[in-house]
Amino acid sequence: MAGGRSVIVTGAASGIGRAAALAFAAEGDRVVVADLDAEGAAAVVREVERAGGTAVAVTGDLSEQAVVDRVAATAVERFGGVDVLVNNAGIMDRMSAPADVSDAEWERVIRVNLTAPFLLTRAVLPHMLAAGRGAIVNTASEAALRGSAAGAAYTASKHGVVGLTKSLAVMYRGQGIRANAICPGGTATAISMDADRSAHGPATIAPHFVNLGRVSRPEEQAAAILFLASDAASNINGAVLPVDDGWSAV
Repeated sequence: MAGGRSVIVTGAASGIGRAAALAFAAEGDRVVVADLDAEGAAAVVREVERAGGTAVAVTGDLSEQAVVDRVAATAVERFGGVDVLVNNAGIMDRMSAPADVSDAEWERVIRVNLTAPFLLTRAVLPHMLAAGRGAIVNTASEAALRGSAAGAAYTASKHGVVGLTKSLAVMYRGQGIRANAICPGGTATAISMDADRSAHGPATIAPHFVNLGRVSRPEEQAAAILFLASDAASNINGAVLPVDDGWSAV
């Protein structure tokens, strides 16, 4: 089914999430634009509406259950259900090596990158199960495929996203629900990193970025998300798709 779907995109105020929200809206889907950045989310809604589409913003910290509940409820109340969930919101770590990761860094990165997608997935699953269909697309990372693309916290969180994706695929394939993940390589987004480049983690990882390849545009990542959520991918379930100009093949 394409067009007219109810779609939730997290981290949709900028970068890959914004590109995905605009792409779904261009297909005729109705989009919940979820992000911590209220101003950015509102701007994306205006972009969608100027193009003749339908979108609504929900702002707040997706690591908080109350915000997750509000996002899911908005999709159901405004658009009649949840057909597609794109768990895209995420934050970087400080590229810290395991011995140098603080409790605060670990807990925040895991909470935003892994726990928040789990919470939102759990919130929308009853609606997808009731409808007998649904597509979930998670944004993992090149760091979900190797240990040399980020620090310990981010790497663990994105490996966890892949595990969650595969578990969903197995658990619910008999109920019409598909779950897949993309693994972006270098992408031109606003995601920020506060790292001491002389510290052990960043200094160790830096040489591995020589094989990064071309930095992608957010729209290229969004195209992969749109495909995995579409009927063209109806038999693709539990897949982990690198979108990285071959970085994972090096």
